[in-house]
Amino acid sequence: MTRIFDSHAHFDNDWYDEDRELIMQDATQELLGIINPGTDLETSRLAKEYATQYHNIYAGLGFHPHDAKKMQSTDLQTFAEWAEHPKVVAIGEIGLDYYYDHSPREVQRRVFIEHIDLAKQLHLPIIVHDRDAHGDIMEIIKTEAKGVPGVFHCYSGSLEMAKELLKMGYYLSFGGSATFKNAHKLREVVRFVPLERILLETDSPYLAPEPYRGKRNIPNMVQVVLARVAQERGESTETLAQATNKNISDLFAKIKL
Repeated sequence: MTRIFDSHAHFDNDWYDEDRELIMQDATQELLGIINPGTDLETSRLAKEYATQYHNIYAGLGFHPHDAKKMQSTDLQTFAEWAEHPKVVAIGEIGLDYYYDHSPREVQRRVFIEHIDLAKQLHLPIIVHDRDAHGDIMEIIKTEAKGVPGVFHCYSGSLEMAKELLKMGYYLSFGGSATFKNAHKLREVVRFVPLERILLETDSPYLAPEPYRGKRNIPNMVQVVLARVAQERGESTETLAQATNKNISDLFAKIKL
C-alpha cells in the first residue's frame, strides 16, 4: 500500500502541547511526509525547526490572514533568509479570511500581496487560505500572482472558481470538510478536479473528518480523507495516493519523493 502525504498540518498548535512529540513521531512513521505551514513569525520558526528535526516534515513560512496585523517590516526579510533552508518548501499559509476578520481586510490584502511578491523572488509556491473572500482573492491571484504556482488549501470555493484556478495552474487540496455530510457542493468539486491537480490534507488539529468531526484532528487521519475522496471519485485509494504524492513533488520542487 502506498504511503500518503499530508499536505497541510500545524504541529505548533497548542492542542498538541500534551503529546506533540508522540503525534509527530507517529505521523512521520506512518505517512510519506507532512507539510507544516507557519501562520506567523514564531510558528514559521517552529515549522523550520520541526523540518530540521524530522526527515519527512517540511515547512512553509508566512503570516495567516488572522495574524496579518502582527507582521513587522523586517519579517519578510527574515523569511527570505530562512527560505534558504533545504526543507522550507513554500510561502504560506497566506491569504484572506473575511469570516473572522481578526485582521483588518485592507491589512490582510496588503500582507497577502507582499507574501506573493516574496514567493516570486524566492521561486517558491504559495499555500493559500481563502475563507469567505473568494472575490478579492481571485482578483489578487489574477493581478499579482502571475507565474506563481500554488495550492488552495482546504478548498471552499465554487465549482466555477475551481475551473478558473485550474486554468491558471493551481492545485486544490481537500481535507476533512470534504467528508462532512452536508458538503455536497464541495464534493462536486472533488469529483471534477483532474487527478494531476489534487492534494489531500488534514489541516490538523482542525477539521477532523467524519466520523471524528468535532474532535482533535491528527495527520494520520489523512488516510480517512483519502478513502472518502477516492470513493467519491470512483478511484482506488492506491491510484489516488500515488497521484497526490506525484503532485506534491510537482508543486513543491524541493520535495524529492
